[in-house]
Amino acid sequence: MSAIASARPRHTSGGAWRSAFHKLGQLGGLAALLVLLASAPLIFVLYHALGLSAEQWFHLWQGRLPRLLWNTLSLAGLVALFSLVLGVSSAWLVARREFVGRRLAIWLLVLPLTIPTYVFAHIYTIVLDDDGWLGLAWQALFGDQVSLPNLYSLGGTTFVLTLAGFSYVFLLVQAALGRSTQSLEEAARLQGASSGEIFRRVNLPLLRPAIAAGLALIVLHVLSDFGAVSMLRYQTFTLSIYLQMSGRFDYQAAAGLSLVLVLLSLSFLVLERFFRKRQRYYAGAQTRQAPRKPARGWELVLIWGWLGTIALFGFLLPLAWMIAWSWEAWLGDYIDVRFWSYAFNSGLVAFITASLTLLAAFPIALFHARRQNVLSQSFIHLSSIGFVLPGPVIALGILGFVLALLPPLYGTLGALVLALTIRFLPLATQAQEAALQQLTPSLEQAGRVLGAGPLENLWRVILPVIRGGLASAWVLVFIDALKELPATLLLRPTGFDTLPVRIWIEASEEMLEMAAPAALVLVVGTLPAIWIMLRSERRPA
Repeated sequence: MSAIASARPRHTSGGAWRSAFHKLGQLGGLAALLVLLASAPLIFVLYHALGLSAEQWFHLWQGRLPRLLWNTLSLAGLVALFSLVLGVSSAWLVARREFVGRRLAIWLLVLPLTIPTYVFAHIYTIVLDDDGWLGLAWQALFGDQVSLPNLYSLGGTTFVLTLAGFSYVFLLVQAALGRSTQSLEEAARLQGASSGEIFRRVNLPLLRPAIAAGLALIVLHVLSDFGAVSMLRYQTFTLSIYLQMSGRFDYQAAAGLSLVLVLLSLSFLVLERFFRKRQRYYAGAQTRQAPRKPARGWELVLIWGWLGTIALFGFLLPLAWMIAWSWEAWLGDYIDVRFWSYAFNSGLVAFITASLTLLAAFPIALFHARRQNVLSQSFIHLSSIGFVLPGPVIALGILGFVLALLPPLYGTLGALVLALTIRFLPLATQAQEAALQQLTPSLEQAGRVLGAGPLENLWRVILPVIRGGLASAWVLVFIDALKELPATLLLRPTGFDTLPVRIWIEASEEMLEMAAPAALVLVVGTLPAIWIMLRSERRPA
């Protein structure tokens, strides 16, 4: 009996782990490890938040939480509403009307993504000053009877963040309109439906998934935004968390506020995915894209009046300010070798981050596309931690992780890249997941029948099909990593400054001659990335 008992396998802890990874498979095991690494900042938040006593939670609720909840939710709701109006209206005009300068209009409506929120806030606080461009124009139109708009308020912060974020809705809705079919509209028209009824009852339901995805990106950006709210001194969760950590060094209170912000963001993500799952629409193989109607006369004037106004405040006016003050900096010899070293540092960090994030997101997205179960869905949610936590909290979480497990990375570029990879992992995961949904299982099966191994199938079947999604994912991460500020402020190596850091320093000291050229280089540096993204979207799959 003893021999039989000794022959029975013993389920040690190591054996249990190996059994779990065997059930997941190599792909699932790799995805699980990546998700665990991405959860390091959340573990930091939970560890410190659980140390808060009931009295401390009560003090937070009595003192700050109600106001922060109202400020943050009202700001996110208003920005989402106005972004919806600007994004859907401009996407509809570009997708359904053919007019002079249409390609230029697309670029002008996408280029606001290249300007960081803190640059928007800095520029508009200056041009809306009494002696600023808009301030002088306002006084010429209204005199002293009507006071200048106050940017240091809910309305001003909403204005800035709407200009910085509406392009997400525009891009996704325009792409969805490009994939829509003419047959459904013709059928509704034969039934006697008017143009308004066709838009409300046919087009709008088809656009709901794209609108939901765009608004999700905008709301998550607003919830975690640090640059604009700090410059405009509008109290949200992110700004309050940063002040708790940098001013009072109260990590427990910051973790408590971060936990509330995480619950808010995760609740929004779960609701968005629930409604998107219930809103799936498929097009048949034989479809015809709706043609663009030529716009002439007054219609052309109205179209460019609307799109031109959006482009003016969203990109042209900030660009003109950056060019004007950059010229002053050039004349004053402020642009030297150190300035170009800041630009090189920004490009290097953004390139490495975008490439690593693309590689890290692929196993998670592919595992979810193949399994489509509760576990894969939980991996997607946990990989979104980078969007539901503000940059300072992610930086401190990675700092604690590095000091505990990877001390050689402390104070190096590796710690900064690791934090940025976690920060922007949701962008790459969402883009690749959407692209993988277009991959028909029969294509992979055909490759295996023809004798292709897993790696060959990946290289010759999967990657060519999703190349557009991969390009969009890399570009989105590159742009956001190029503009990222709070994590870089806390984790950059000694003497390693980037353009966002310099903009922040120069703007804080009111040195416009140095802030403007740094902002202009950020915009110019993202132009090739925007071109790659627009070109990949036009290329047929």
